[in-house]
Amino acid sequence: VYLETYGCQMNVNDTEIAWAILQENGYARTKELDEADVILLVTCSVREKAEQAIWNRLRHLKALKARRQQARSPLRIGILGCMAERLKEEILHREKLVDIVAGPDAYRDLPRLLAVAESGQQAANVLLSLDETYADVLPVQTSAGGTTAFVSIMRGCDNMCSYCIVPFTRGRERSRPIASILQEVRMLSDQGVKEVTLLGQNVNSFRDTSEVQFQSAAAPGLSRGFSTVYKAKPGGLRFAHLLDQVSRIDPEMRIRFTSPHPKDFPDEASVLQLIQERHNICKQLHLPAQSGSTQVLEAMRRGYTREAYLELVHHVRESIPGVSLSSDFIAGFCGETEEDHQQTVSLLREVRYNVGFLFAYSMRQKTRAYHRLQDDVPADIKQRRLEELIAVFREEAARANDAMVGQSQLVLVEGPSKRSASELCGRNDGNIKVIFPDAETEDAVGCQAAVRAQPGDYVMVKVTSASSQTLKGVLLCRTTLSRSAACH
Repeated sequence: VYLETYGCQMNVNDTEIAWAILQENGYARTKELDEADVILLVTCSVREKAEQAIWNRLRHLKALKARRQQARSPLRIGILGCMAERLKEEILHREKLVDIVAGPDAYRDLPRLLAVAESGQQAANVLLSLDETYADVLPVQTSAGGTTAFVSIMRGCDNMCSYCIVPFTRGRERSRPIASILQEVRMLSDQGVKEVTLLGQNVNSFRDTSEVQFQSAAAPGLSRGFSTVYKAKPGGLRFAHLLDQVSRIDPEMRIRFTSPHPKDFPDEASVLQLIQERHNICKQLHLPAQSGSTQVLEAMRRGYTREAYLELVHHVRESIPGVSLSSDFIAGFCGETEEDHQQTVSLLREVRYNVGFLFAYSMRQKTRAYHRLQDDVPADIKQRRLEELIAVFREEAARANDAMVGQSQLVLVEGPSKRSASELCGRNDGNIKVIFPDAETEDAVGCQAAVRAQPGDYVMVKVTSASSQTLKGVLLCRTTLSRSAACH
């Protein structure tokens, strides 16, 4: 089987889950397309561009499949994930070369679907589940060098933002039992993984209801000035409890999480307190804003105003000094005026994010926007606004990163830099890429005279220059997460 992943980190994790299930059922994996008997594409539906990439890829695979039919055993092709969920009929009819279609909740069914395909029939399962979390499937890690890993803690989303296809392709929100998450993180720690990112569409509304004694716990409040389209559900262990437990497993393992929703950081936010207190929870938060205009935010059904969002940002910065912030923005949403756009520009300037994900709006069928709103911002204007937002974001990120020049940063080494074999690359606590020479350095850990930094090592790097995307610096020494926390 040959697996190809498109889209978000959730899809990277889904690829690992699908592979774990297939491996259990006797499949071997190949990295060579020509060796494959089965090609599976794990797909994304968030934007039209993502889907277009898959249609183009299928055209390319058509020729490969035709060649194989003449030569030897037939090649089976499968579409997995969000696009399978959204476009099942179209995929099966438009592209006769697709043999199986499996939605995000149907990966356990892959062996059966492939067996049906073996008999020459098309097979599909896009049933969305209310309880499938793959809690008992330990994903087979495929991420870079085994230094970092993603751990899925929940699936689906209940927020129903008007632009978003996720609730329709990934279904309702459900959380994995904490015990199974802790088991997976312990296993990763034993394998030497040094950084784990907890993944979910909306991680801070996590709610594990598997343990009876916590089923009567009160529902948490929302952040001040925030509202939601669904009623908060009582009962269960919450995200703060999970974060507390995960961060205790290994003091040398960094913990990150994405993506939270701004509404789920209530004032007593023990989550913010934990980030501030624990040396191994990264001082980095993803706070998706989507727009800087209250009017657009209302049309998006985000549940907050510009003012409420900014108040939360100030609260976060007070609670976690030196926090690094990232965000998502959509340019040209339905009804967005030039003034609305300028308000987003000014939000980018006011907050000064370290990392940003910015996209032009792409109307998706099934969403509320599709049924209720008009996609009335012309494509060229969307593009211009997007380019303006990216330029302002880069300018401000460069300023934020410039402030780190002269400072020492703790960096987790990931491997050689893409641009130069004589340099190494890693990330600092704020998730910003840091490049530094691959040279011998002193060792603050084992007191060896000189060592070469390896992937998975923590090193101190003194920052000498910065751009909007990366920091560059000189290597000071090899150290540990605990030791560097004690020094600060």
